[in-house]
Amino acid sequence: MDFKEFVKPELLLLVPVLYALGVFIKNSKVLDWKIPFILGGVGIGLSIIYLFSVSDLGNAQAIATLIFTAITQGILVTATAVFGNQLVQQATAGRHEDEEARMNVDPEDS
Repeated sequence: MDFKEFVKPELLLLVPVLYALGVFIKNSKVLDWKIPFILGGVGIGLSIIYLFSVSDLGNAQAIATLIFTAITQGILVTATAVFGNQLVQQATAGRHEDEEARMNVDPEDS
């Protein structure tokens, strides 16, 4: 299964953009629990803007399809950015836990 089957390749650029925005927001006074919601809104908004700019909106069905696609694409790119951030955080925390565990090992047990 290819990720490009789910996310339009041209919208993959939003993943690092949202990741960087999330890091920026994290360093602000915004509460952590709000960050994924903010990123979700931005991801959906940017997807809507992009898809409106490249689509032919000939009828109501095309507009409805575009809005549905934009919302879905925005959620997917945001989820990818948030997941990537969590991988970095967990890997960093895991590395620190491993280092602490090695330092706490009794030399007589070895």
